[in-house]
Amino acid sequence: MEKYDKKRGGSMRTLSKSKLLAYRQCPKRLWLEVHRPKLREDSAATQASFAVGHKVGDIARLLYDPKGKGVLIDPQADGFDAAFARTLELLQVAQPIFEAGFRAEGALALADVMLPIRKGGKLAWRMVEVKSSTSVKDYHRDDAAVQSFVARSSGVPLTKIALAHIDSDWVYPGNEDYNGLLLESDLTEEVFDRGGEVRSWIAEAQQIIAKKSVPRIATGKHCGNPYECGFLAYCQSQEPQAEQPIKWLPGRLSNGLQEHIEAHGLTELRDLPDALLNGKQQRVKAVTLSGKPYFDQRAAEQALAAYKLPAYFLDFETIQFAVPIWKGTRPYQQIPFQFSVHRLSRTGKLDQRAFLDVTGNDPSKAFAEALIAACGERGPIFVYNASFETARIRDLSERFPRMAKSLLALNERVVDLLPVARDHYYHPSQQGSWSIKAVLPALCPDLDYGDLDGVQDGGMAMDAFLEALAPQTSKARKSEIEQQLLTYCALDTYAMVRLWVVFTGAALKV
Repeated sequence: MEKYDKKRGGSMRTLSKSKLLAYRQCPKRLWLEVHRPKLREDSAATQASFAVGHKVGDIARLLYDPKGKGVLIDPQADGFDAAFARTLELLQVAQPIFEAGFRAEGALALADVMLPIRKGGKLAWRMVEVKSSTSVKDYHRDDAAVQSFVARSSGVPLTKIALAHIDSDWVYPGNEDYNGLLLESDLTEEVFDRGGEVRSWIAEAQQIIAKKSVPRIATGKHCGNPYECGFLAYCQSQEPQAEQPIKWLPGRLSNGLQEHIEAHGLTELRDLPDALLNGKQQRVKAVTLSGKPYFDQRAAEQALAAYKLPAYFLDFETIQFAVPIWKGTRPYQQIPFQFSVHRLSRTGKLDQRAFLDVTGNDPSKAFAEALIAACGERGPIFVYNASFETARIRDLSERFPRMAKSLLALNERVVDLLPVARDHYYHPSQQGSWSIKAVLPALCPDLDYGDLDGVQDGGMAMDAFLEALAPQTSKARKSEIEQQLLTYCALDTYAMVRLWVVFTGAALKV
């Protein structure tokens, strides 16, 4: 959307709020958004966040307009000019407006919720911006500042603005009752005073857009803060890439190391002084440069020597919803819907048990019952990154008190294989990661998640589970998804068995 700028003798764009926030993150991002939009590649996580935002927006309309008297404007279908005109009409009537459009001073904005109020006997408005996060972020404050500035500059009698976000402690009571899902924070006083700031953002953003060539800004932390930038892959492709990048170093970089890197413009591991690295970082650097794996098999064996057979190897898959669909669950609560358990007997016999519920009902209770049965009463339960599984088990024990004793007894038996791998093994191919998907190909090259059909990682498992639950999914497709999920989760626990064999030096045929 453009208007003619007589002073500059050319067209000046009317910038959307999203464009101004893109400028706030990175001027180069704004330039690319305007001049090279086809280079943008949104990740699956970004696209999922869009879907979550739409779902929360749908619920917000029900909460702020329970009688259904409000009006939803659709700029994408009707066009922005029509949306602005329709907004002006609706502002004369005391009824909720959703996606109201405003345009002023070179910027435009769409308000999530506009609610009529009376001030001095006259019709005025309260704006609510709805976010799917669980707290108010700094960039939300920038967002609200833009919204209020554009609305007030266009002549709207806006008296209040609030940000509504999800209450992560709220428990869904069921029956489509979402009252209490959203918490409001009033931002009126702080954002009404930021009009000058927003006006300067608009002017600076226009200067960036007017440039004939893309601004020279190197990639860095800003590429993922506060949003994951869809142009990252393009920007990185235009830069010389480190052969062995510093980002492969594990853990937090010390202040001294960070200062050294910035002062000398370093990008390669080989250029870092060992004196500024901790022990694990020195090991990663040495292994990377030499190309020779590090494996203290004796220490790994000693770390696991106390745990006798039979042993269990356990992995969960979970799903989370910003807007809960099952009674008794909270927003963004990790709800397990699947597990795999491999059991290794004293004689070396290996068998597997699994649980998966794709009926669409809350799987939690049946999951807990099946888990208790599958893990027996004694023997170590090996996991990879214990904090995840043990936290889910604690959640289940709180939801189902009658099973709490049995569930918490499982946690007492949990043994984490991740620290063993992290302390005693590292291969150059891991590139700074000790995820099981990084360690497994190095230790057990015959096993490859890439060979799996359909589901190859946790994110894909969640997507597949959601597809299986969708009403429009055919029975044949649902059955296919079910098999893919079972195969994927089984590989996760079989992979742990194989790692355990390597770490302990056990003479087992598995």
